[in-house]
Amino acid sequence: MSFNIGLSGLYAANKQLDVTGNNIANVATTGFKSSRAEFEDVYSATRLGTGSKTVGNGVRLANVSQQFGQGDVNNTGNVLDMGIQGNGFFVLSNNGSLTYTRAGTFKTDKEGYVTNSDGTARLQGYGVDSNGKIVNGVLTDLRIDTSNLAPKSTSTVSSTINLNSTSAVIDQTVAANKFDPSKTETFTKSFSTPIFDTQGNQHTMDQYMVKTGANTWDTYTLIDGRNPDGSDPKVTAPVASTMSFDSTGKLTTVSTPVTPPTTPPTSVISSDLKITNWTPGSVTGGVWTANGAAADPAGLTIAMGNTTQFNADTARSIPAQNGYATGQITNLTIDGSGVLLANFSNNQTKPIGQISLASFTNEQGLQPVGGTSWKETYASGIPGYDAPETGTLGSIVSNSLEESNVNLTNELVDLIKAQSNYQANAKTISTQSTIMQTIIQMT
Repeated sequence: MSFNIGLSGLYAANKQLDVTGNNIANVATTGFKSSRAEFEDVYSATRLGTGSKTVGNGVRLANVSQQFGQGDVNNTGNVLDMGIQGNGFFVLSNNGSLTYTRAGTFKTDKEGYVTNSDGTARLQGYGVDSNGKIVNGVLTDLRIDTSNLAPKSTSTVSSTINLNSTSAVIDQTVAANKFDPSKTETFTKSFSTPIFDTQGNQHTMDQYMVKTGANTWDTYTLIDGRNPDGSDPKVTAPVASTMSFDSTGKLTTVSTPVTPPTTPPTSVISSDLKITNWTPGSVTGGVWTANGAAADPAGLTIAMGNTTQFNADTARSIPAQNGYATGQITNLTIDGSGVLLANFSNNQTKPIGQISLASFTNEQGLQPVGGTSWKETYASGIPGYDAPETGTLGSIVSNSLEESNVNLTNELVDLIKAQSNYQANAKTISTQSTIMQTIIQMT
């Protein structure tokens, strides 16, 4: 019996050495989770129980459990290196076979798909629709699309403008004061805004502000120095919109004559200016020609609701407009919620996908399959998928990797303990052998 007890102790100590050695070997493995050998004692038993004087029958290995504690997340400078700060696993698919990992050493293959370091499995997440909205619920292979971002025509322009209430009135009934964009004395102030047509060509929209009365201003809108329809403003006088302010300097109405004129003349009253007759073109040698592009189908709306008339300098905030030219992808950023944001040369940012994380009711039930990956088992329960920072799921740290959670100092101490245990159990067998020899010699 003592031989068996000693042998079980040797076996247990050997397993502890194996587990500790494996932990030490993977101290530098990204996303590695240390293991712990768990033992239980063994007692001989009969059908009526073990009794009160039963001597133990040794030890046996009960389980090798992995410790899913957080490892240090350190910066690497590679945008596709990702660490998880908190709970959750990256989801990888190899032709539909799913595995789960904490090792975020990702790269792209020749088709732009995000894969693990050896290129055998693709990172899973959520795609985007045509409007750039994340489509949650259905896992898909994440892909970095490097194609150009198509241009978008400008449909809205907005800004905050203040018109100086103390500016001099320009009497346009005087011929010399008739609005002429080439004569600065015929307008109070001008503002320029870049806008784009359907082909991504940039144009300059100029707004000329003319104070015509105590609380009234006219605004003329030209594009590329021409009327929106391309006609010469010196030949075809531009149509002015009239802004009216109350005694406190707040805008009350914007009145724009209907084009073409009606009888009797009518106007559109709104806080916005609407341009529906813009034909994009260019001027070469003083001759304007259409460029083959078009304006946005919805027209061009210029929001004037934030215009005031106070005793302060006439000025405008940086205008906002929703158009842009064709863009080439310049770099990629990944935020804490796992959204992949592509940055383009036209100063646009577009989400191209979102990483999904998996969680399990019992992480200890996962089956290690090598490559710092695990598979779902009956004991682990089925995975739940969701975006990072949702519920108990952790956040994504881009440009970083989670290091192994092995505590090398503790492992070295455990190594000494396992060695001592092995020697002590070997001594038990040696002692039992000596006793057996003594008994044999007595006979």
